[in-house]
Amino acid sequence: MDLGFKGKVALVTGAGSQKGFGKAIALLLAKEGCDAIVVTDVNLDDVKKTAAEVEKLGCKTMAIGTDITNNAEVDAMVNKVIGEYKKIDILCNVAGAILQKDFMPIDEQKTEIWQKQMNLNLFGTMYLTRAVVPYMRKQKSGAIVNIGSGSSSQFSFGVQVYAISKYGLDLFTKQLAFQEGKNGIRCNCISPGPAPTNFGAVLREGQPPPPKEVYDKMHEEMMKAFPLGRMGKPEDIANMTALMASDVTWYVTGQVIQVSGGNVM
Repeated sequence: MDLGFKGKVALVTGAGSQKGFGKAIALLLAKEGCDAIVVTDVNLDDVKKTAAEVEKLGCKTMAIGTDITNNAEVDAMVNKVIGEYKKIDILCNVAGAILQKDFMPIDEQKTEIWQKQMNLNLFGTMYLTRAVVPYMRKQKSGAIVNIGSGSSSQFSFGVQVYAISKYGLDLFTKQLAFQEGKNGIRCNCISPGPAPTNFGAVLREGQPPPPKEVYDKMHEEMMKAFPLGRMGKPEDIANMTALMASDVTWYVTGQVIQVSGGNVM
């Protein structure tokens, strides 16, 4: 199936991790025919590794180190992309992180962590989207795909600002889709379930790896929450992201799509 990526320029944030969603999305968009993929992350050295793999696929690329919580850096990055490629057709807002352990009582949570979490997972995406949308309006087309979280529909981990920030991202997706649809801009959100990436490192912080028999038992119990029998892979998220960014789904907007093997329905 032709996804309509020929000649398109995509911008993918959070693409530095070598086992994360951002890299998988960038590589798939390159394989599916995008003309150029701009990859960005707060760590330039890491994102350069992703850019090198994109380039090997025969796709133009640019690696830019950007802290998306810094509005000035965001604007400078978008200006650099427009200066080089003249347009941005696809924006994949992947950058985000979990900064606090589950089950922490609310009175033990720190204000600065709340602020960092909201700035990274919600406001950073809003800063970047705000910078890109005017260029999409000019060309009267654009596809924005936000990476949310199944945690925005789960309530058993205590008061977690990570989930709250992702719930805000769900709402932002719908509001933007309604507002900008008349300008040919679509916006959807992919909500992953748990996946074996570095994303949730803070949840394991300070804990030694469990013995194999304990790990196997924990894994067996966890898999009971996945009707399809396994956790997600970066490729699962990349596949749905590419589909929602493609011309094939041009009539789909404002949707929050669970990609979690049935862990969230």
